[in-house]
Amino acid sequence: MTRPDDPSRDLLILGEKFNGLSPADLATALRGRLPDWTVREATTPNPPREQVANARVLVGPTVDPDLLADAPELELFACTYAGYDHLPLADLATHDVAVTTAGGVHVPNVAEQAVGFVLTFARGLHDAWRRQERREWRVADPGELAGSTVTIVGLGAIGTGIAERLAPFGVETVGVRHSPEKGGPCDEVVGYDDLHDALARSEYVVLACPLTDETEDLIDEAALHALPTDAVLVNVARGGVVDTDALVAMLRSGGIRGAALDVTDPEPLPEDHPLWNFGNVQITPHSAGRTPAYHDRLADIVAGNARRVIDGRLDELENRVAVSE
Repeated sequence: MTRPDDPSRDLLILGEKFNGLSPADLATALRGRLPDWTVREATTPNPPREQVANARVLVGPTVDPDLLADAPELELFACTYAGYDHLPLADLATHDVAVTTAGGVHVPNVAEQAVGFVLTFARGLHDAWRRQERREWRVADPGELAGSTVTIVGLGAIGTGIAERLAPFGVETVGVRHSPEKGGPCDEVVGYDDLHDALARSEYVVLACPLTDETEDLIDEAALHALPTDAVLVNVARGGVVDTDALVAMLRSGGIRGAALDVTDPEPLPEDHPLWNFGNVQITPHSAGRTPAYHDRLADIVAGNARRVIDGRLDELENRVAVSE
């Protein structure tokens, strides 16, 4: 059996909290899964050369490109987030380092929050909460989710999880994805070219797509005008997917029923931003991705990929990102 101090099995976790969780907790979870590895925690996000010199696998939210020159043994950077648009992919490719993400780790918790947002507006729970704060016993007439059409933009792991959790509620689901021929757990799947048509027949629109050049400001003035006036926009993707100024203008005009936002642009949302002032807007501080199960789920992915590195199976890495110089 390989000894834990074997330099060929060295995994270093960068010293930076992610999703509010300590790197030490992730290290504990990984040691239980990789007993024949040396699993270490750096004290800072940019540790000195001696800490990275033997690292075969590096784990963290991001990596300083200058650090890569000090890690000649590095074969894998395991990002602790599902998104990777913030990573120095060209530098990682130059140093021939494979990149993986935490894709799938967030599915249960983000999907639960998205469904919670939808149910909040379907049953008027946001209005009921305000009445409770005023100690006002006044019955409203909430709606019903059953029979509604919910469009989910992005059918990756999270979008798929949202669709699966909505199925028992008796809704009609429309999925929007780049390759509609791949299908998905929705009643209908269309491409981005048909986005506005899908928006026009939706009571709820849930954004679960990554932020790319194509999806930046995807929900712009024209897209918002395509929505029915009783529609609700839910964003658990990235703030930049929505044109914030256009959304504020639409809310001011009463052009949609409301919005539920876990992410905003800008972020954090300034305390004087007009989005705070709408009674029909629910805001959470980019917290949908947080879950007490995060480290265990992430450790399963990282440990499996660490074993693939040792076995020379880099082409089989889970959640591998295509990088190029």
